[in-house]
Amino acid sequence: MTVKQVSDISGVSIRTLQYYDDIGLLKPSRRTEGGYREYSAEDIETLFEILLFKEMEFELKEIRRIITDKSFDRRDAINQQIALLEMKKEHLENLIEFLKGMQLTGGKGMSFSAFDKGKIDEYTRRAKEKWGETKEYKEFEGKSQKRSKIMEGEINRELMEIFCAFAGIRDQSPESKQAAEMVNVLQKFISEHFYACSDEILLSLGKMYACGGEFTENIDRCAGSGTAAFVNEAICHAKGNGK
Repeated sequence: MTVKQVSDISGVSIRTLQYYDDIGLLKPSRRTEGGYREYSAEDIETLFEILLFKEMEFELKEIRRIITDKSFDRRDAINQQIALLEMKKEHLENLIEFLKGMQLTGGKGMSFSAFDKGKIDEYTRRAKEKWGETKEYKEFEGKSQKRSKIMEGEINRELMEIFCAFAGIRDQSPESKQAAEMVNVLQKFISEHFYACSDEILLSLGKMYACGGEFTENIDRCAGSGTAAFVNEAICHAKGNGK
């Protein structure tokens, strides 16, 4: 296919395809004698992979590293994309129902839960963690490989004990001194057993804990309903000025 044909079927502009070629992200299999780009079926599959990871909010330099890695599993990546799109579909359906409800009630008594993208954000983060190559993830992998399953289980148990300690002070304000001390305990534990946990990373983790997905369910199941949200609030006040 010519660059124009690829642009027409993919929706990617000609200028963008040329840029992908220039940076070595998607080089056409051949060029004509006149220097025009010609893309093979395999090149089109590579473009699909690029668009897939862009949807997961990867930077182009990260995408290039991932798709050129010999361990890259295309089937696994496609399965992840399907799951992400299904979540986005559900999110859009919830928004449609919300708007229909507004038409009937004028917005009275409406819940803003339809705007919650917590599960989508959590899934995207976990996908990036798997495919990405952040220094934190490298550190996490390095530490994990040195531990037995028994040690891993013990560390996870200790982490849940920290969340249970948060639950024990849930009757206090998340701005309290005790809550701030527990936030520091959590941050130190993550840095010691997983990866260097900066204030910025801890704030992101707090949002993930309270987003309503798998992490929220696990924390609240172990430490009691509302604990995950309390931990997030405590982190926000201790590390983010309550924002």
